[in-house]
Amino acid sequence: MIAYVRGRVAGLTLSSAVLDVGGVGLELMCTPGTLARLRPDTEATLPTSMVVREDSMTLFGFADEDEKAVFELVQTASGVGPKLAQAMLAVLTPDDLRRAVATDDLKTLTRVPGIGQKGAQRIVLELKDRIGPPTAGRTAPAAAAAPTAAWRDQVHQGLVGLGWSAKDAEKAVEAVAPEADGDPTPDVARLLRAALRTLSKA
Repeated sequence: MIAYVRGRVAGLTLSSAVLDVGGVGLELMCTPGTLARLRPDTEATLPTSMVVREDSMTLFGFADEDEKAVFELVQTASGVGPKLAQAMLAVLTPDDLRRAVATDDLKTLTRVPGIGQKGAQRIVLELKDRIGPPTAGRTAPAAAAAPTAAWRDQVHQGLVGLGWSAKDAEKAVEAVAPEADGDPTPDVARLLRAALRTLSKA
């Protein structure tokens, strides 16, 4: 088990980061919010979870240990694999997810691409007694501020990475653009969640 990875950010893609660890490039699959915190050629430490399949070994990277713990827990629910678990954390913070499960908030859960009404009911039923309450007094770490011109690309790429079409992603970016107007350091994670909300209502 690889508990965390520390190294220089050697590259970023739509859905992953490559960290140079002792001359070896490790690719970590990350949510758009986590990727927004990273900058090329800077040092980063990411908690990780390794998913081993017959034909692959995949490392997932997280903003903090809480995200990692929730990622691993939600996969114990029937029908939730690592890809869907990562999508859940792209749309909802760990505490948002805990709150939705604790209060039977199916509407919030179905905002996640790939989760329908029955899937949301199953997740609530199987996780309600195990996911715990929202962490009191704690907020999710803020995503790194992005230059005004860059946030559009990051949000657009994040939506495409979650399975939305480029056309739908562009519409969602335009819909949330007023929220970023006048802000010299837009919060990419917040804008991404707002864009996902507009898509879920469409």
